[in-house]
Amino acid sequence: MAKRSLILFAHGARDPRWAEPFQRLQGILQAQSPDIEVSLAFLELMSPRLPERVDQLVAEGCTEATVVPVFFGQGGHVLRDLPLILDEIRLNHPRLAIKASPAVGESDEVLNAIAGYCLGQVRAG
Repeated sequence: MAKRSLILFAHGARDPRWAEPFQRLQGILQAQSPDIEVSLAFLELMSPRLPERVDQLVAEGCTEATVVPVFFGQGGHVLRDLPLILDEIRLNHPRLAIKASPAVGESDEVLNAIAGYCLGQVRAG
């Protein structure tokens, strides 16, 4: 049976408070899907970086991983950096089935949720 993982992939920042919304999202997702390991990984400035997190997951028996870039758009980090990182991971872990989704901000569902939030702010005040 496959052991699956969902990795939220974010940029990272020097201020540790920056990660708080991502940690809350991780907690929400983990509560909704206790059968899937939900974790965070970062491109830079914070730990763990994506290759380090994947190393840990594989050591724990993970066989399938989905990387979800928690970026607003498909910029250079998602279009150029992430594929290179994934290629390296595939070389180091050939038995791991790993894939990446588009950036969350590219999803109509996400954009509609953000639009609803924004309009709610205008209507509330």
